[in-house]
Formats: sequence, structure tokens, C-alpha cells
Amino acid sequence: MRRVLRKRGFTLMEILLVVGILALLAAFVVPSLISAGDQARIDIAKAAIGGNGIIATALSRYRMDVGQFPETDEGLAALFEKPSSIDEEREGEIWKGPYLEGSPEDLRDPWKREYQYKSPGDVNEKSYDLWSLGPNEKDDDDDIKNWREK
Repeated sequence: MRRVLRKRGFTLMEILLVVGILALLAAFVVPSLISAGDQARIDIAKAAIGGNGIIATALSRYRMDVGQFPETDEGLAALFEKPSSIDEEREGEIWKGPYLEGSPEDLRDPWKREYQYKSPGDVNEKSYDLWSLGPNEKDDDDDIKNWREK
């Protein structure tokens, strides 16, 4: 009685099959992970710009103290540093900032670009328009805005 000793291990075919299955799974999982990251960035921008967002809240506090929103040329920097246009001798124009921590350079959208600001706004004529250009850096339909399209 002769015993045949076999070496234990995987055959090339078994290894290729496992690698193929893993590649197939990765082909389905990786795109969904990437799109989840993009959606998270969009949600962060919406949260910052929205009515209860950090930027909107700071702009509301600025308006309560000064009596108006920062002018377009002052921009969002007015939330960090007192604009030269504020006359403290006039009643109601008292800048009590900074209204946000950090510096104007720190106030970036999730794609590391500046938020766009206009006051008075084209859409929100009695307040301001605030938006991010979104993932593609172009002023188009994928922008994240503080207004709703009509």
C-alpha cells in the first residue's frame, strides 16, 4: 500500500477565480464610494450656505449689528474684519465681529474654492445671493445656492 503524498495549496485556476471575483466586486463598490464622497461634499456646502448654516447665521448677526448685509465688494471678508465703510458714529452701525473664526482665506467650499457672494442679490433682491460653484468649478446647474430655482 503506497500512499501518494500531495502537496497542499491552491491551483492557479483557483487563485485566478478569487482575483476575478474580487475585481468584479471592486468594480461595483468603488464608483459608489466615490459618488458618496461627492454627495458628502455637496451636503457640507448646502449646510454652510443654507438658512441655518454657519455662513448664513454669521451674515444674519452682521445684519442685526450693522443694519445691512455686507456689500458685494466687501464680501464675506466683512465677517472677519471690520469693513472701512462702517461709520461707527451713525446709530445702528456697530460692527461687533468677528462673526466667524479664522480668516477669510479659511472660508472655502469643500472643493477648496471661495464661496460666491453678491449683495443685494440678483435672486434674493432684499438680502444676498450666496453660492458655491460645485464640483465642476463652472457657473451652471450643479451650483449649490441659497435660493431655489423657479
